[in-house]
Amino acid sequence: MTISSQHVLINGQWRASSQSAVFSPFNPNLGQPIELAFPVSQWSDCDEALTAAYSAFVQLRTISPEAIAAFLEKYAALIEADKEGLVEIAHQESGLPKSPRLADVELPRTINQLKLAAAAARQQSWAVPTIDTKANIRSCYQAIGPVCVFGPNNFPFAFNSIAGGDFAAAIAAGNPVIAKANSSHPATTMRFAVLAAQAAKETNMPAGLVQLIYRTSHADGERLVADPRLAAIGYTGARSAGLQLKSVADRVGKPFYAELSSVNPVVFLPGAFRERLEKLIDEYVMSGLMGTGQFCTNPGMLLMVNNADTTKFVEAVTAKYQSSNAGTLLSRSVETSLVKSIGILKDAGAELLAGGTKLEGSRCAVANTVLKISGKQFLADPHVFQTEAFGNAVLMVVCSDIAELGHVIEQLEGNLTGAIYSDSQGSDDADYAKIAASLTQKVGRMLNDKMPTGVAVSPAMNHGGPFPATGHPGFTAVGIPASLIRFAKLTCFDSVRENRIPAVLQNANPCNAWRLVDGNWTNGSIG
Repeated sequence: MTISSQHVLINGQWRASSQSAVFSPFNPNLGQPIELAFPVSQWSDCDEALTAAYSAFVQLRTISPEAIAAFLEKYAALIEADKEGLVEIAHQESGLPKSPRLADVELPRTINQLKLAAAAARQQSWAVPTIDTKANIRSCYQAIGPVCVFGPNNFPFAFNSIAGGDFAAAIAAGNPVIAKANSSHPATTMRFAVLAAQAAKETNMPAGLVQLIYRTSHADGERLVADPRLAAIGYTGARSAGLQLKSVADRVGKPFYAELSSVNPVVFLPGAFRERLEKLIDEYVMSGLMGTGQFCTNPGMLLMVNNADTTKFVEAVTAKYQSSNAGTLLSRSVETSLVKSIGILKDAGAELLAGGTKLEGSRCAVANTVLKISGKQFLADPHVFQTEAFGNAVLMVVCSDIAELGHVIEQLEGNLTGAIYSDSQGSDDADYAKIAASLTQKVGRMLNDKMPTGVAVSPAMNHGGPFPATGHPGFTAVGIPASLIRFAKLTCFDSVRENRIPAVLQNANPCNAWRLVDGNWTNGSIG
């Protein structure tokens, strides 16, 4: 099926957009535009998509979880069959390597997420059915309504607005999705949309189940978020744009689940350096430069206590950053933003040990960058020194003692992750006890002796955290079934006849439910 690059997907149809302008994607490896044009939609596109999504939501109320699961599984199969085409397009638009990153890691993860979402939709335990038998009160989570997903630039597959984790969770919970493509990879997103539309048609889903627009004006984006036909928003991207949209959603009382910013502090306690300094140098450099530092969980801030081993660590990491080839950044805007953030940290007093400037040539690239400050400097201006330098840059904070390091942790903003490396024989246990509880309070995922860059698709995973890591500390964007609850509403049925309540709450349903029987909680089959 050949589709003009000018087309949007609305109500099951590919049609020309009511555009106000066009834009082209950019090849960051070549440093030049890709010869494709995508529309900047006017409000009429959004309006039609909202109407179609709401109509689809009404229809979904009578569609079985099994049918939704069948759509997700069909979509996953179509993606797998189109692997080579998707990898090629995403490589051109993002500069990310075809192998292993796109073909061997990110696309298989994306396919697996869709399959896991299908299993959750079919099994229904995510709905947390809860029954008080004596009072005849029952409750469960139900679909919330049409969801708009804004995808990020750094994961063209796994977090794509029409294929990634937010999309899978929203669909599995029974909601239609309006996908807003990231401007860094519109062709990749369009190719996914072709497959999603095919899967929807082949599984007899409502026409407005999945829809795609590429870009809108800021005003129309805010109008879309505020529209009463839209029930919730999933957003992954820059803090400034996210906060602007969040303010609109907050004003109208609408759930806005946003991943915004994180420096992901890593603490190296003295005993860890004494025990395995060389290993930690290599482990950090591998993690810090992975994907050119363009992971939302990239360890961008290191906290250490000043001593001879720390000096060796700083010098060795700096040398390895200088000798390692700088990877390609996702876009010219990422390059510009990284140089700007480095400048902010330098102007605030950070010592530049390596890098800091754009590399010569047309490729989107900045030299691998290391900056250093003291704990005292951080405490004098903690806000500015938590400026996120998204990319291949690290800020090292060298504290005078463990007490000062603890004070630094107390001043941290919310983060997705926090890690502490310590001596395996226990010499750091007392220091660990002084800082661990405070750091845990600042992060969504706490790690020990492990870098945070890997985010496993596990039911126990939390990819979230206190503000500004995300907009709400109680939810995760990765981890099924927990991620589905973001796009659901809790509904209570009080003395409602059994034939009128959701199947998941009926006595004959095989799904496990929490039941209050004679004052005791049990978890098991309702029947």
